[in-house]
Amino acid sequence: MTHVPQIKIPATYIRGGTSKGVFFRLQDLPAAAQVPGAARDALLMRVIGSPDPYGKQIDGMGGATSSTSKTVILSKSSRTDHDVDYLFGQVSIDSAFVDWSGNCGNLSAAVGPFAISSGLVDSDRIPANGVCIVRIWQANIGKTIIAHVPITNGQVQETGDFELDGVTFPAAEVQLEFMAPAAEEEGAGGAMFPTGNLIDDLDVPGIGNFKVTMINAGIPTIFLNAEAIGYTGAELQDAINSDPKALAKFETIRAHGAMRMGLIKHLDEAAKRQHTPKIAFVAQPLDYIASSGKPVVSNNVDLLVRAMSMGKLHHAMMGTAAVAIGTAAAIPGTLVNLAAGGGERTAVRFGHPSGTLRVGAEAHLVDGEWSVTKAIMSRSARVLMEGWVRVPGDAF
Repeated sequence: MTHVPQIKIPATYIRGGTSKGVFFRLQDLPAAAQVPGAARDALLMRVIGSPDPYGKQIDGMGGATSSTSKTVILSKSSRTDHDVDYLFGQVSIDSAFVDWSGNCGNLSAAVGPFAISSGLVDSDRIPANGVCIVRIWQANIGKTIIAHVPITNGQVQETGDFELDGVTFPAAEVQLEFMAPAAEEEGAGGAMFPTGNLIDDLDVPGIGNFKVTMINAGIPTIFLNAEAIGYTGAELQDAINSDPKALAKFETIRAHGAMRMGLIKHLDEAAKRQHTPKIAFVAQPLDYIASSGKPVVSNNVDLLVRAMSMGKLHHAMMGTAAVAIGTAAAIPGTLVNLAAGGGERTAVRFGHPSGTLRVGAEAHLVDGEWSVTKAIMSRSARVLMEGWVRVPGDAF
């Protein structure tokens, strides 16, 4: 019997925000995977260890959660006003597909540092000491992200005292600016609010009728009020992820919301579009104990938000969903804004299962249409391992 040897592919395993992913330079991928298609998807699934009916990804680099089943491909930008092109692939854990429909805001924090370290940013843009401004083209959604990466002695600074709830150890702060974050989704006409309304009634047969805010900013997101679905907004992961009926209900609501947003044409398409849209629920502040045991005091937050990612409650908050939260909070009359107390605001601090996060956004009403120039938040990133990943030579 002939055995196919494994091949080695240069890769770096990086924590970005509250996620982890395997990063590649486009030029380092096998030729068949340097272009979009079945070969690329098959390769990335094998790297991560999917599809895995056991749901553990034991035979790959994935960590069996949506936050750790991620891949990134970077290349020197073809755009003269950008440094790097960034493509994100969310790998399904138990199904055979890679979702390319959105960005990962958490891993966005690692794109600038990796681009600098791997030679994708021109050396004359990197200071000996200070902050390197990395202009990122987010290829999934066609948007610009500006990363402010600290540099010490000509190298990316990864250690520091910046603390991020959901991440155990402090690191160096990387500030991100998501420019004009309203997503231009096919079927939504590029509108921030695809239905034209700040609040809609969403009828979900067999489940109920819900007030929702559906927004395309950072990532397409459907917001509901926590009390409308029987929650307080202070829930931790186990309260929802251990309840199959609750998970099924959220997925059904998400599918109907995706239809209303024009992201899919038929409900069954939602199963192949797990990464977008997100679904989240909001509530006014309450005291609760975060998953780390740290108390979150209601006076220290503007609102509570819990978000679903790839069918499960996220352990903290997706970075792109944080952009959606900050954007919606800045626009008077959305469910997010009302949960935060209403009125005009340029930033909010919200409570999530792991603690709190602050995000800012600049919103303006122009000719009757809301526009957001940018959303801002801080994350951190750290290289965990670098070298090569190995996959069987016939895996793609």
